[in-house]
Amino acid sequence: MLAVQVLINALVLGCLYACIAIGFSLVWGVLNVINLIHGSFIVLGAYLAWGAYQWAGISPWYALLFAAPLFFAFGYLLQRLLLNRVISAPVLVTLTLTFGLDLILNNAMIYYFKADYRKLTLSPPTGSISLFDVVVPVDRLIATASALALTVLLYLLLRRSKVGRAIVAVRLDRDAAVLMGVDFKSIYAIAFGLGAALAGCAGVLMALIFPISPLTSSAYLGKAFVVCVLGGLGSVSGALAGGLLLALVEGIGSVYLGPAHATTLSFVLLIVFLVVRPQGLLGRKGFE
Repeated sequence: MLAVQVLINALVLGCLYACIAIGFSLVWGVLNVINLIHGSFIVLGAYLAWGAYQWAGISPWYALLFAAPLFFAFGYLLQRLLLNRVISAPVLVTLTLTFGLDLILNNAMIYYFKADYRKLTLSPPTGSISLFDVVVPVDRLIATASALALTVLLYLLLRRSKVGRAIVAVRLDRDAAVLMGVDFKSIYAIAFGLGAALAGCAGVLMALIFPISPLTSSAYLGKAFVVCVLGGLGSVSGALAGGLLLALVEGIGSVYLGPAHATTLSFVLLIVFLVVRPQGLLGRKGFE
């Protein structure tokens, strides 16, 4: 039963890790920008859910409905007003800019919320489902379903919509897309906005499971980076596969080596993949 419990925990956490990483992968793949502010977006989304519930009694599930457009607008404007000015510069410049923005946002959260850990606790509690010796909290199941729904929505957007096809076209060959009439600057802003919206929604879901603190932003950024490398940059299904693999390795490592070694194992796995299979599990040239 221990193996079944580890597998279920990996499935739950893996879907959430995929949700964390997909927005990061989208921005990296389309804009060629390693967005170091992504972890702080996730923490800010968690605080949004926590504040909405504590101060206005709004359920975290409803918080998703306004978190997505708020973060999309924030990300869209951030790209248009700041990142767009240096988008053609070497990657080190955009890396430095997002690092600076991350410092500003993270320190602002520390100023307003302090570095203390807070926990969003639903009242009444949602309880858990027990089958034999396997126990799964209901809130984790709902968070997993929501993360999967967000992943499927992004997949359909990229595959079925005009905007999604334009994002894929810019990702594959920007110059050719421009010749076909695509406004790449708008596509860049939309892609960055989508990445921010997915990060904010992931933060809302993570607030139901883990304590919230600005200090956790670097951990979320690290997991997004690892999942992108494991799954393959530019692949929605790859992000899902990478998230599941990371969660499985962390779960097994926690059982046999202790929870303190889970993060170390994830970065060992990252190094192995960079050496053996740098394109990741399902990496491909363009988005699906």
